[in-house]
Amino acid sequence: MSLSNVPAEDKNRVLGELADIKDLFAARNWFPGTSGNLSMRVGAFSPESFHFAVTASGKDKSKRTPEDFLIVDQNGKPAETTGLKPSAETLIHCEIYRLTGCGAVFHVHTVFNNLISEYYGEQGHVPVQGIELIKAFNIWEENAAIQVPVLPNYADIPSIARLVPDVLNAAIPGILLRNHGIYAWGRDAFEAKKHLEAFEFLFEVAYRRLLLEK
Repeated sequence: MSLSNVPAEDKNRVLGELADIKDLFAARNWFPGTSGNLSMRVGAFSPESFHFAVTASGKDKSKRTPEDFLIVDQNGKPAETTGLKPSAETLIHCEIYRLTGCGAVFHVHTVFNNLISEYYGEQGHVPVQGIELIKAFNIWEENAAIQVPVLPNYADIPSIARLVPDVLNAAIPGILLRNHGIYAWGRDAFEAKKHLEAFEFLFEVAYRRLLLEK
């Protein structure tokens, strides 16, 4: 699939949605110190060929500028002539798109997802049970239990990306990096946002439960 076949209005819609989401998450302080990254798929999808818009590296995400995003291909390489550099973690987005065919991937750093991922890091997953917001993942059984995968936070991003296929669970649309942050995804920006907000609520509840047990 060539990017040239993607209508301009489709690209503009994606970039507008991403800008609005970026503003919202920045207001919540989910991008401290230029951290975090957002992406949305543009155009048709096949596991071998797709494109997505992603946040440019090193930008202050509390500001809105014409150079906040660029479009990359399935290998994380810029698909258009640009002086912008894609986020360092773009390869992780590539793997999530390739494996799920989703429409959006959002990654944020928060206090609670850092604390809870570190606490359960050696276990390899965060166990969550009986909390109402598990239903945000379309899991409806009573007292439902889920396990959110936790991957090691290697400095070498390709080493992390190679681990994604081993832990990705289509029913649980999120992966934590230990002491780093959460990647959450969905069919579109609305669903990815819903999933991310649900994960963040679950992590805060899980952390506060640990405090109550002490």
